[in-house]
Amino acid sequence: MQINVSQLLKSSIGSIRNYEAEGTLDTDGDSNMVRGEVQLMRTNRGILARGTLETEVKLTCSRCLSQFYCPLKLEIEEEYFPVADMAADTVPSLSEESGYFPIDEDNILDLTEAVRQYVLLAIPMKPLCHQDCAGLCLGCGVNLNQTACHCPHLSADVTIS
Repeated sequence: MQINVSQLLKSSIGSIRNYEAEGTLDTDGDSNMVRGEVQLMRTNRGILARGTLETEVKLTCSRCLSQFYCPLKLEIEEEYFPVADMAADTVPSLSEESGYFPIDEDNILDLTEAVRQYVLLAIPMKPLCHQDCAGLCLGCGVNLNQTACHCPHLSADVTIS
């Protein structure tokens, strides 16, 4: 998800360009399609990227351990800074900025790392395949969403020996 921003960097502060963003993102070995709209605005120090992106990630349900696809909607907002000043051919001082996102020497703004971070933050801490997931049987371990078991009813407080 790379965008050439050389013309926008030459524009006046406050200039805005809208882009359709589409690309693949690798998370935990899976390749996920990401789509959406991104608005880029020229700031006094770089470019502010705002947008709404959508993707699906493959997760494991925390109750039944089955894998499922979880849709995610991402609201991103990050500022990108050029590594070189186009007008003066100098490198701006960003030493006080930690973890900033760069615009490379070829004026390419790469959304990939920022989107990857937003995806990781959007993944639920306790993912569920569906809200009323029955989970696994405490006695035999069968997935109760797929089949009923004949184990005597066990409470979650009971320790199985």
